[in-house]
Amino acid sequence: MPFKQLKKDEADSLTLEWVLQTKTYKLLLNKNRCVGCQICFFACPKEAITIQKQRKTPDGTAQKAKIDFDLSKCNFCGICDVTCPYGAIEVTLNGSRDLPVLSKDSFPKLIREIQVDTRKCDRECAECETVCPLSLIKISRFGYDGKPVKDFSVLSPLGRKRVQVILDIQKEYCPTCRLCEFKCPAGAIRIKKMFEGTIKINQNSCPQGCKDCLDVCPITGALFLGEDQKVYVNELFCTYCGACKNVCPEEQALILNRTKVLHTPVRSGAWNKALERITSSDNALKEFKAQAAKTRRHTVEKRFFAEKLKK
Repeated sequence: MPFKQLKKDEADSLTLEWVLQTKTYKLLLNKNRCVGCQICFFACPKEAITIQKQRKTPDGTAQKAKIDFDLSKCNFCGICDVTCPYGAIEVTLNGSRDLPVLSKDSFPKLIREIQVDTRKCDRECAECETVCPLSLIKISRFGYDGKPVKDFSVLSPLGRKRVQVILDIQKEYCPTCRLCEFKCPAGAIRIKKMFEGTIKINQNSCPQGCKDCLDVCPITGALFLGEDQKVYVNELFCTYCGACKNVCPEEQALILNRTKVLHTPVRSGAWNKALERITSSDNALKEFKAQAAKTRRHTVEKRFFAEKLKK
């Protein structure tokens, strides 16, 4: 048992700490990056995470749900860190993010499949940087002399052609909403979502005039207000994080179902249980069967090639 346990709740962060004789475990929640979603809550094997609905602001705007940690239950396993789609949680051991759940292959990494081909970029375009709802994209331009280019009007036609575009995406914080991909006029960005699923708003169950889900949705355009002043869904950009579900006042007004998680290969009982909670038993079973079929296929292929080599 730790001889010192600390919990510090500040405006921009929440810190939990275990201090042992030779080890120090620390969990840091960045409240600015946290969107109040459901993923860490469902992934936590110790039920150490709670979701608290907050009061609305004086002007009636809903606030994102508050994520809290029970220090008496948390064992600093790092599963919340691994599964957070927004990179809002950081768990360290003696200052290093060498998480046991990853180093021991007991848990997978979420895959942020983001591909960028800057050769296709219009050298003066900054659409992806502008539309990113989390400000995770930064575009830099350099001339043939290696110096930053800020004003294209001073360049000759040849100089403009020689400009090199550097597109930096903070992938560790990207929830893969694909907004930049669809807004990129040159098709230079390709993204595959980490979470797949379905989301539906039952207009008959929505309270009149309510737009709480729209107030807290972190992705611009995933939810939008129609001409009839009702909230609608654009699933092209939805990350299925559940921030909207956490603030919805009516249980049946917003139906969210996560069906698939994009992750690195792993065979683990801990992950199987987490996957059931994040998606559902039926959807988890589908993935288990798909993984089993893939493993069998791989085994058959190995045997086939082994027999071929013997001949």
